[in-house]
Amino acid sequence: MNQLKSREPGSVVLPGKLSETLRAELVTFRRDLHMHPELGNQEFRTTAALKARLEAAGLAPRVLATGTGLLCDIGTWDGLRPMLAIRADIDALPIPDVKTVAYRSTVPNRAHACGHDVHTTTVLGAGLVLAELDRQGLLPHAVRLIFQPAEEVLPGGAADAIGSGVLDGVGRIIAVHCDPKVDAGRIGLRPGPITSACDRLEVTLDGPGGHTARPHLTTDLVTAAARVAVDVPALLARRVDARSGLAVTWGRIEAGHACNVIPQRAELSGTVRCLELPAWRDAPDLVHAAIDEVAALHHAKSTVNYIRGVPPVVNDPVVTELLRDAMTARRGPYAIEDTEQSLGGEDFSWYLEHVPGAMARLGVRAPGDTTRRDLHCGDFDVDEHAIEVGVEFFTAAALLDAAPTR
Repeated sequence: MNQLKSREPGSVVLPGKLSETLRAELVTFRRDLHMHPELGNQEFRTTAALKARLEAAGLAPRVLATGTGLLCDIGTWDGLRPMLAIRADIDALPIPDVKTVAYRSTVPNRAHACGHDVHTTTVLGAGLVLAELDRQGLLPHAVRLIFQPAEEVLPGGAADAIGSGVLDGVGRIIAVHCDPKVDAGRIGLRPGPITSACDRLEVTLDGPGGHTARPHLTTDLVTAAARVAVDVPALLARRVDARSGLAVTWGRIEAGHACNVIPQRAELSGTVRCLELPAWRDAPDLVHAAIDEVAALHHAKSTVNYIRGVPPVVNDPVVTELLRDAMTARRGPYAIEDTEQSLGGEDFSWYLEHVPGAMARLGVRAPGDTTRRDLHCGDFDVDEHAIEVGVEFFTAAALLDAAPTR
C-alpha cells in the first residue's frame, strides 16, 4: 500500500492507490475463484481460500453456522457505535462457462456468470487494506466483512447469514453488484428501489386425459396450459397498478408425450417480479386467484406452489450518499452515474429489513467494448480493473463512515 494522503486539510485520510503486488494478488485470487465455481451452500473451497488469506493477514474470520461463508471483523468494536458491514456473495451459477480464457471454469456446468467472484475479491481486498490501516492505528472504527453463501438460491442465503448473527453490532451495510453496462472505473447509484422482488412460481394442471380425436369429451390440458401462460400475465396487468411492475414470466412449460394423446398433467414454472414492496406483499394471492380462474375456464384442476423469494433492494438515501462521497473522494464525481431500477432480484434486500444500507452497481465493462455480455450468461466476463476500483470504493466508504463528523 502506498503512502497515505488526504483529500483536503482536516478531511478523512484515505489510502493511496493499491500497490502493484496487492493488485496482482487480487486478480490472481479472482481468477482462481472463477476457475473453481461452487453452487450455493457448497462453497467449501471458496470459504477455505478466504479464511486462509484473512488469517494470513492476522485477522480472525469465523465460518458461518451454515458451514460456508464467513464473518470477519477488522479492528476492535467498542460495543457502542454500530459497525459498518461490507457484504459479498460467494456462490456461482449452474451454467457452462463458454469463454475462451486461461481462467475458464474447470467445473462442468458451473460458472461465475454473475460476478460474485469479483464481489468476493473486492471485499477481500478492502479487508486487507483496512487491516493494514488498523495495524498502523489509522482505522477509526471497526468494520465487518460478510462473505455470504447461496445468494442465487431462493429465498437467498442472506436470511441464514442473518440467523448466524452477521448483523449483530452492525448499523449500516453496503455492497456492490457487477454491471456489464457500466464501464470499469465507474459506479452506478440510485437512492430508493434498485432491484425488484423475485419469487418462484410452479403450477400443475390436471385432467382426465384422452384421445386428440375427441377433445370435447375431456380436458384439453395443452390448451389450458397455453391459456394460463398467456392469459394470467394479461389478467394481472388489469388487476395491479401498472406502476408496481408486477410481471409473471414463464421459463418452462411441459405437457404430454405423444402427438395423439391429450395428457393428464401439464406443468408450468416461472418467476414473479415486482418493483414495489406493497404489491409484492399482495402478489401471492393475486397470482393464485388469476391462475385458478383461467384454469377453471378450461375445466382443469390447478395446483399452485408460490415460493417466496426476495423483496426489492431499497437503498437508504443517507447510505447512498455515503457511497457517493466515497466514490467522489476516490475517483471524482464524474465516475458516478445514475442507474435504473432492475427487474433482477437480490437477497441483499433481507439485510435492509434489519439495518439501513445501499448497493452500488460496479462497472465491469472494458471502456470502448461494444460486446454485449449480460449477467447469467456463459460468456460473462469483466474488465479486472474493476477489482481495484471496488477495493478503493469500499475502503473509502468504511473510512468516511467512521469519520467523527458523519
